[in-house]
Parts: sequence; structure tokens; C-alpha cells
Amino acid sequence: MGSLASMNEDGSCSTNIVNPLDPEEFRKQGHMIIDFLADYYQNIEKYPVLSQVEPGYLRKLLPMSAPYIAEPVEAILQDVQKHIIPGITHWQSPNYFAYFPSSGSIAGFLGEVLSTGFNVVGFNWISSPAATELESIVMDWLGQMLELPQSFLFSGNGGGVIQGTTCEAMLCTLTAARDQMLSKIGRENIGKLVVYGSDQTHSAVAKAAKIVGIDPKNFRVIKTNKSASFGLSPESLRIAITTDVKAGLIPLYLCATVGTTSTTAVDPLGPLCDVAKEYGVWVHVDAAYAGSACICPEFRHFINGVEGANSFSINAHKWFFTTLDCCCLWVKDPSTLIKSLSTNPEYLKNKATDSKKVVDYKDWQITLSRRFRAMKLWLVLRSYGVANLRNFLRCHVKMAKRFEVLLASDNRFEVVVPRYFATVCFRVLPSALCKIRNEPCGEADHHVHQKHANEFNRKLLESINASGHIYMSHAQVEGIYMIRFAIGATLTEDKHVIKAWEVVREMVDTMLKLNPQ
Repeated sequence: MGSLASMNEDGSCSTNIVNPLDPEEFRKQGHMIIDFLADYYQNIEKYPVLSQVEPGYLRKLLPMSAPYIAEPVEAILQDVQKHIIPGITHWQSPNYFAYFPSSGSIAGFLGEVLSTGFNVVGFNWISSPAATELESIVMDWLGQMLELPQSFLFSGNGGGVIQGTTCEAMLCTLTAARDQMLSKIGRENIGKLVVYGSDQTHSAVAKAAKIVGIDPKNFRVIKTNKSASFGLSPESLRIAITTDVKAGLIPLYLCATVGTTSTTAVDPLGPLCDVAKEYGVWVHVDAAYAGSACICPEFRHFINGVEGANSFSINAHKWFFTTLDCCCLWVKDPSTLIKSLSTNPEYLKNKATDSKKVVDYKDWQITLSRRFRAMKLWLVLRSYGVANLRNFLRCHVKMAKRFEVLLASDNRFEVVVPRYFATVCFRVLPSALCKIRNEPCGEADHHVHQKHANEFNRKLLESINASGHIYMSHAQVEGIYMIRFAIGATLTEDKHVIKAWEVVREMVDTMLKLNPQ
């Protein structure tokens, strides 16, 4: 791939050695990499979706130490094909339906190439003005597409920043909320602060609370139930808060979710924000997965009430074709982040910062250094436009509806929770297993039947994933083990959904014949 310049006896560097940034060599190798990836996508359906390797496989295949002499890119790509690709779980496969999507696109990939190619470190405005200003612009663009209140946009004295992941967005906003509260009650009272979420809230909130110093005993997990589609009840929140207040504790932060990880449940933002406002609680809305769909008018109602929140985030790298990592965070009051996260050492001082006319994004995040993430989001927005992006998302939702219809055509299956977006949560019913065993499926043996159904569905998912044809993941709510079918890979079409249904149905048929419980 080209050698670093070598040192001559007189201490000077040789000039006849290939430079690591030689333009012509870059052009040649760049074309090879792009061709390699194009071939990968052309052939992606030939690979097992879930990697079939065993732990430690790669150490057995690669040398024990780095090469002393440079190797050609051709040899390296051969090893990528031979050794690396078998160890990849193919998130971009059209047959990938696990977790949530990490949807890619040509625009996202090429934006990443531009970002990496420029390789700027945009910690403050002066370190690369375009990186900062483009980020501010695209965050307002996307905020407008979501119809966020003006108070979340730079044009309304709020503002947006691109973090790496939702975990970072939660950590930053929780830090800001903590410091804002402690400035009023004294830092010695940090042990009284309480953080709230539901039993469906992402575990990253608990992790962030731990990092910022919240006593683990003061993290409240409020139970949800199937009758409310696993949304967080405002009344349950009020009871939890009032109980804490009576105990002399101080409510601090609520994470409400639009599209929870297990079931894509939606918390009622407006009523929750109303309760939180009474007690001065910071509300962060985590719409990591489902927020992307809210650029479509027919889904926008899922974030109604966001005007009462303090912060809001979505992951453009999940279902917005922008590639990992790109978490978009908006805050109503950027000064809260800046007060908590800013640093101003001598070597970073400059006239632009002193003028107060620029954004220094280093003060909106945990780290100092930051990548030029806005470039890929800008390319995605410009390359596809709002109309196409909406249509991409709508197609995924239509395919999820199709899968629901297929499930409904077979009375052995149940859709466990309502489908709001493009994720279907389903299982083989206990009654189907009772029928195979010629046993009554009465209420008296409910727990036994549920246990049998859970074990059957667990084995079903393992068998499906081991086949390599498709890949799905699971969740468990109220003791029910269910299989999650999340559509969102960019290459997925109707034919892949139909194929997935055939795999599921045939696997169930086989399992019931071989092992009728």
C-alpha cells in the first residue's frame, strides 16, 4: 500500500519511496476498494446473514505479528474476502431483520468517504468552519422535516448537534440536567437526585446515570403492561415522583421513548411532559429508531407533545440511510450543555470563539475531537430529498404490514404487540403446541403452556438464524418470548419478506413434526 519514507545515513528522508498520500496511488487503490465493495453488495445474498464462525476463529488465521515489509493492497483484499467476510454478520443484507436496521446508502457511504478523506478534527469553529456550519444547517434542515418546534432549532435559540450514538446523547443531556439542578440545590445533594424510565427504556439511560454519579438506588424503572401497549403511564410516573418527593428525594430526569427497543412501544409524550413540568424534571425523548419515520406526515403524531421536552434525539444511522455513527440531538437550551461540557484551555482560545458568534461543538459533547459527520447526512438529504426518503420509509412499513398479513393467515402465530412502524413482534402460540400434543390448553395450566411456548419459540429462532437464510432477534415482555422481525435494510424488497415467511413457516412445520413437544 506504499511505504513510509526511509531515513538516509545523513538523516534526510528518501524521496523515491511511495508517499502514504500519493494522489495517483490513492486513486488506484480507491478504485479497487470501491470495486470490491460493489462486488460485495452484488453478491451479498450468497453469504449467511448471521456469521457462522466460532469465537477466536480469526487469531488462528492471521499472523502473530504485523508485517515488517509493506504488503500490496491486492493481497490485503484477498484476506478480507477469505478471512474477514466470513466473520461479518451482514447488516446490509436484504435478509437482515434483527435488532434495528443500520441502513446504508450510496450517499451515506460516499459522504463517509469525503469525511474520512478530509480527515478534519472539528472540535471548534476555527478548526474547520465548514464542518461546524454544515452541521448546524443540516440539523435545522432535519429538525424542520420532523416539524420540531422552533425552540429546538438554531433559528429559535435552540440547536442541534451530531453525537456518535444515543448513549452519548443521553449522557450529555443527563450531565446537563444534573449540573443545572445541583447549581440550585448544592453539589453535596447529588445523592438525592432521581432518574426515571420505564421497564422498556433503553439500558443506556441506567448506564449514563451511573456515569454521572446518580445513586443506583435512585434509578426508577416504572413497570409497563401489555394492556397499554407497553407505553409509560403518566399516572405511574406521577406516583413514582410523588413517592420520591415525600421521601426527600429530588426528581431530575425522565427518558421517554418513541419506538422502544423490545416492542417499538410509544410513550405518550404530552401527558408525560405535563407531569414532569410540575416537578421541574428534564425530559429527554429517545426516538432513536422510530424518529426517522416521523418525517412522514402520517407518523408525525407519534412525537406530538415533544414541545414539552428539553431534548430530543434520533439515530440517522438506524433507519435514515446515513451509516453508523450519526445520532442527531436537539436541545432547547444549548447553554445547559455548554455549561456542563465546555473547556477553554489557552491553546484553544481564538477570536472567533471570543466573539460569541460561532458554535464550538466541543462544548456540546463528551469528547474534544469530533468527526465531520454532517457531511454524510448532508449528502443523504441532498441525494434523495424529502420525497424519496419518505417513500423509502413507507415501503418498509408496507412490507411489515405484508408480513403481518402472512402471519394472520396461519392460526399458529400471534402478533404479540401492535405494530406501529416496520417491526413485527410475533410468536408461535401456546394453543398451537397444545393442539399438536392433543392436550387441552386451559387457563389452569397457563404458566406451563407459556413456558413450553417460550422454549419452542427460542429454539425456533435459533434454528432460523443457524440456517443462514435470514437473521432475526428476540425480546421478552411480561414473560412472553417473542421473535422480532425488523424491516429496514436498504436492499430489502417484498420478495425477501415472502422468503422470510417461508423460512419461518417451514421451520415451524419441521420442528412440530420432529418434536411435537
